[in-house]
Amino acid sequence: MSTGLSIPLEKLLANAQLPALPQSAIQILQISQDPDAGPPELAVPINADPGLAAQVLKFVNSSYFGFPGKIASVQQAITLVGMKTIKNFVLWSAVFSLMPSPKCGPFDVKSLWRDSLRRALFARELGRILAASDCEELFAAALLQDMAVPLLAKEIPEIYIKFLAAREDGRRRLSTVEKAICRWSHAEAGGMMARQWNLPARFGQLIEQHVVSPSEDLADRELGEAVVALSAMLPAGSDSCWREWSAFVGWYQNVVGHSAPEPLDVLREVDGLCTELAPLLKMSTAGKTLTEWYEEAADRLDEQPVETGS
Repeated sequence: MSTGLSIPLEKLLANAQLPALPQSAIQILQISQDPDAGPPELAVPINADPGLAAQVLKFVNSSYFGFPGKIASVQQAITLVGMKTIKNFVLWSAVFSLMPSPKCGPFDVKSLWRDSLRRALFARELGRILAASDCEELFAAALLQDMAVPLLAKEIPEIYIKFLAAREDGRRRLSTVEKAICRWSHAEAGGMMARQWNLPARFGQLIEQHVVSPSEDLADRELGEAVVALSAMLPAGSDSCWREWSAFVGWYQNVVGHSAPEPLDVLREVDGLCTELAPLLKMSTAGKTLTEWYEEAADRLDEQPVETGS
């Protein structure tokens, strides 16, 4: 493909007229930044939105947390799982509600969100294994890492159709194609969107850094960045096979170490959680599981190495 198409990212996002976050999400962000606020204060704007309150209770009562008894009130839910976890849930629920579903060739926003959920669950599980201090932030950042893609596909559909075709069924990274043509990537766009929405700075950092160089050593990265970047290497449901499997396994061992659970064990756990959480987030569970992707890829040990990342 030719290089050097001039489309300033700042102008593109400005023309897109990024919608504002719901008022409830803004209030929750403000309350979460108040050191004197606690579960009672955070419960007020959530309870004022019956639909959001119901979502929060479904989330907290899911196997994602595995509480033995039913959680009946929003304040109790916040007390049990923490203000940061509920804040993150509200934020990514709000972002999902704002994203368009553009008509752009083979692009399917439902498939994108399903891929994102799997990556988020994987990031959280890996963060837990590595005793990371911010597993819920890793979940939220991994879930939102590709949030700019639907907006970009809506704004420049003719160009994005070419981007998707140039991926060649996963042989090239979307970010590689974007950089070659427009000199920016969806990761940078996602970081800009996070800042425009005044999301926590950590979100913007993790979203921007999820794209990795094929020659990069993830062990040199900060733990959270390495985990989210590794989650970005999981397969896209639209591809015919997991072309980055070999690199994923190598980087997994590099980041996690040989004493940690095998990747396949982690992916089985992720598949189970995805089955329950997907309906809650109104996402499809169609297509191959990560376990199936992994087992199929493991049978292709003689495949040629390809670029890594998302």
